[in-house]
Amino acid sequence: MIKENYETVCEKIREACKRAGRDESEVTLISVSKTKPMEDIAEAYEAGARDFGENKVQELVKKHDEGGLLDAKWHMIGHLQRNKVKDVVGRAVLIHSVDSFRLAEEINIQGKKKGVTVPVLIELNVAEEESKFGVSLSDAEDLISQISENLSNVSVKGLMTVAPYVVDSEQNREIFHKIKDLSVDIAAKNYDNVSMDILSMGMTGDYEVAIEEGSTMVRVGTGIFGERNYKI
Repeated sequence: MIKENYETVCEKIREACKRAGRDESEVTLISVSKTKPMEDIAEAYEAGARDFGENKVQELVKKHDEGGLLDAKWHMIGHLQRNKVKDVVGRAVLIHSVDSFRLAEEINIQGKKKGVTVPVLIELNVAEEESKFGVSLSDAEDLISQISENLSNVSVKGLMTVAPYVVDSEQNREIFHKIKDLSVDIAAKNYDNVSMDILSMGMTGDYEVAIEEGSTMVRVGTGIFGERNYKI
């Protein structure tokens, strides 16, 4: 069933790109594999998935180190605590969830130790929901400016958001549109070590609308792997 689900999502991505007049190569599908066993991940891999998203550091570390999927790319998409940054740098191809300068500072420290420049996204909380992490739209550029000026081993590649859960995905269109507009504004200012090439927005319930509004990465878990059992 995972293979069929993956292929269905890929087809919907193609259709959304067509509606938006975009090339499907502009959109990366991240299969959100949190809580899922390697057997399920291997099935998605066989279907063509190469980018996988994890919320918890210990899961990302285990699956990266022991999963045996040599060309798989692991994305850190969940909230990241500073004391766990050292385990993520060098394993995750992209950290999607930078929401403070202090977190970025720690990523910079670990990047220097390992001799790498760490690609990150700035997480936005557009709807300013108390239950979610992320900086407001109004604070995002200030954070990006601080990172650009002070942290040479952190490279901001774009923006990320977890939009509100809605029954009708159209309700999130305005949020995605605002993030796209912000990315254009920031890109025009040519900050050092900052690009706005990546917009990580859109999940199982709203990724088609997100693509129509400019998303370049969609994070789909339930739509590929089915419902999660958080008790295991």
